[in-house]
Amino acid sequence: MINKVVLVKSIAFLAVTAAICVWYTPRCATGEQPERVLLRYKFQPGETIRWEVTHRARVRTSVSGTTQTVETVTTSTKAWRVLEVQPDGAATFLHIVEDVDMRHQLSGCQEVRYNSRTDKQAPLGFEDVAKAVGVPLSRVTLDSRGKVLSRDRKPLKALAPNEGDITIPMPEEPIAVGHTWSFPHEVEVVGNNGVISRIKTIQRFKLLGVKTGVATIEVSTQVLTPVTDPALESQLLQLATTGTVRFDVDAGRILSQQLELDKQVVGFRGPASSVHYVTRFTEQLLPSDPSQKQQLQLSAAQVTSKH
Repeated sequence: MINKVVLVKSIAFLAVTAAICVWYTPRCATGEQPERVLLRYKFQPGETIRWEVTHRARVRTSVSGTTQTVETVTTSTKAWRVLEVQPDGAATFLHIVEDVDMRHQLSGCQEVRYNSRTDKQAPLGFEDVAKAVGVPLSRVTLDSRGKVLSRDRKPLKALAPNEGDITIPMPEEPIAVGHTWSFPHEVEVVGNNGVISRIKTIQRFKLLGVKTGVATIEVSTQVLTPVTDPALESQLLQLATTGTVRFDVDAGRILSQQLELDKQVVGFRGPASSVHYVTRFTEQLLPSDPSQKQQLQLSAAQVTSKH
């Protein structure tokens, strides 16, 4: 039987988040060498950068003839409060989720909602999420290429254990359109027998173009370690996202991103079982002027409706 109580223990903290400053190398007067850009993070001490993050997930699980569907929609405001920036570009900031609006529905059950702005008490299953709102979740120091130099996490259950990198790692050298780069990662997953396995994955990136001040980067994640156990494969499904990230070159930060996933695994809990994940993660930079937020949300909704 499938557990009837599904606890929502995480906000979509993952976020591929970055800002870039770009240096252009001049074209050779006698050749057609491609224009190259140097991607580096750029922050100002004392500023707060905010994004609206939306995570939609639909998980359909079947075990021994019983099928259940869980649908979750989470919208939150993620903020990075920059504390200091070193001369070499390394920046220290606080990662905070300022508010969250969550909807969770299990097939055959009434929808459960929690809005941190309006609800004084969180419903059952949302308590850890409520504790994580409005407080620093971590203090992070990044170098200019996006490498995490230090990170102090608050021990909250709502935080994902495999939090990983919080930004796009940038290549060392200036790159041209079409250039690809990648960075490896390791994650831990637990099989039905309780054994922990370390799985190698890789994030791949490709610079698709730089146009009218906006750089577009293609993002994908792949699992490298051969996995034959469906129980492990079902956990790794959520990592295999693909999508694009758009950067405002002049402002030096992410404009938007969208990552999607639609995959299924059969046999994760016996031969007569399957799990199907369909997710979409979007992130939109919020204007520093709050009066512009509503117009930006309308524009983002129009873009999303086309997909």
